[in-house]
Amino acid sequence: MNKFHGQLSKMTVTLLANNQPVEYQLVLGEQQITMTPLIGKIINLKYAGEIHCTACDRRIKKSYSGGYCFPCSQTLAQCDLCIMKPETCHYDAGTCREPEWGEAFCMQDHIVYLANSSGIKVGITRINQVPTRWIDQGASQALPIFRVQSRYQSGLVEVIFKSHVSDRTDWRKMLKGEAENLDLIAIRDQLINECSDEITALHERFGAAAIMPLEDEQVVNIAYPVVQYPDKVKSFNFDKTPDVSGVLQGIKGQYLIFDTGVINIRKFTGYNITMVVE
Repeated sequence: MNKFHGQLSKMTVTLLANNQPVEYQLVLGEQQITMTPLIGKIINLKYAGEIHCTACDRRIKKSYSGGYCFPCSQTLAQCDLCIMKPETCHYDAGTCREPEWGEAFCMQDHIVYLANSSGIKVGITRINQVPTRWIDQGASQALPIFRVQSRYQSGLVEVIFKSHVSDRTDWRKMLKGEAENLDLIAIRDQLINECSDEITALHERFGAAAIMPLEDEQVVNIAYPVVQYPDKVKSFNFDKTPDVSGVLQGIKGQYLIFDTGVINIRKFTGYNITMVVE
């Protein structure tokens, strides 16, 4: 029996070569536990009722914006609405909560991509978050379609495309099995053709170099370490069920899949957890 304890963070991921399944590490404080070898074992996760803000480390009763105390959620730029909706960026208006953070995080190259997790979707991510972002969403296929010079500009491109395809993942559908393969290159070409006038308008506004099409990119295929998907998805919540146990049957996105239900690890960032592996 192995026992681990610490403050929970989202799992780290590694995309291996030769179509091997993604390698996951569960992060508990300073410990990183490689999870793939634990598939098939009984795992117990117990929440002791203690949460710490991931920014200021104060002890809190409830987390906001994915792991923050309420004051941090109201003052940090990374908790602002424009992170979820980058087309609403207000940096140029001089009202960014943390201008230096915004310059480092938002004023860098981003990728606009198509992904297939529960069906086709469009998304954006910083260039240094490829392929982590796709894995966190449980995508089985992904295709970069534009390289864009800022988060705001990538948000404008995403808005254009999401009038044709979704920008969301159906997490329940994603956890029920592998998505049916799609021809992402054909979908990309069709979308770019349908949206050509809007893309041209952005080129005229920002310059052609600001929004570069990635015509030679190939589809990235991603496999996950799952031996059995659930027929019905039951989601655990540490706030309601502080003691979660079951046979680990797989990992996809940021979800641990047990024979008893699933749990979104990222949702409980900052929670102090004890994990026992039998």
